[in-house]
Amino acid sequence: MQTPAPVAYARATSVDHALQLLADAGPEARFIAGGHSLPMMRLRLARPDCVVDINDLTDLDHIRVEGDDLVVGAMTRHRTLLESDLAHEHHPILRDAEQVVADPLVRNRGTVGGSLCQADPGEDLSAVASALRAVVVLRGPDGERSVPARDFVTGPYETTLDDVEILTAVRFPIRPGSGSAYTKVKRRAGDWAIAAAGAYVVLRDGAVDDVGIGLAAVGAPDSCAPEAEEDLRGKAPTEDHLAAAAQVAAEHCKPAADQRGPVEYKRHVTGELTLRALRRAVGRAGGSA
Repeated sequence: MQTPAPVAYARATSVDHALQLLADAGPEARFIAGGHSLPMMRLRLARPDCVVDINDLTDLDHIRVEGDDLVVGAMTRHRTLLESDLAHEHHPILRDAEQVVADPLVRNRGTVGGSLCQADPGEDLSAVASALRAVVVLRGPDGERSVPARDFVTGPYETTLDDVEILTAVRFPIRPGSGSAYTKVKRRAGDWAIAAAGAYVVLRDGAVDDVGIGLAAVGAPDSCAPEAEEDLRGKAPTEDHLAAAAQVAAEHCKPAADQRGPVEYKRHVTGELTLRALRRAVGRAGGSA
């Protein structure tokens, strides 16, 4: 049985303290909150020199509306987001996704910021953030900067975070006439997804004024399907138009064959899940499909 490599440990009491500890520990230091990276450390796929515990940063644990955004703090636990009526009111896709994130143990301890920073290709909240065109707020020694969620993840397990920087919040835009939904297929409870799809639509005058489609576990660049979005934007939300956009999403994703299925099967599942998510999002926006 493999065990983690030796690692130093420090516990932060504030965001500024966390950044200072990270800077002092060097470029191979990492933050830890819910423990997403512990299995990778046990297998020695991740070998940080130091872990900086940020569980005391309770000021990053919040869900609130600020202006035209729903703002979720990075230390918000999955269970808190799942049970938030405020989040569900503005973006029901968040509850849809949180219901299928791993298992209760992970949802009780895992954090929103940890999920996004892990940048796992099968991670649900990255697809949701892409669908909603969220913005992640990052803080470093020189202050804050905002990065579109679609630009935050640069590759599997890689993000735009600097060596001394922390994700503090995610901002989800709120728009009238919108609806959203998330669907996922996995082999058993707690397993990684075979495929997952999220949809966000804004209806105006009987047409799709804007749309976001997020995909997980199927090799979609930036966890989204821009070709499918372009295909649907400006059209009436009819069954034919939704199905055509879903097919475009399936054609442009790049799944890999593995123990969860061959490529063509995953493409088929992607198309079906995208269609289901679009239908439900349209219904929640008050349209018809």
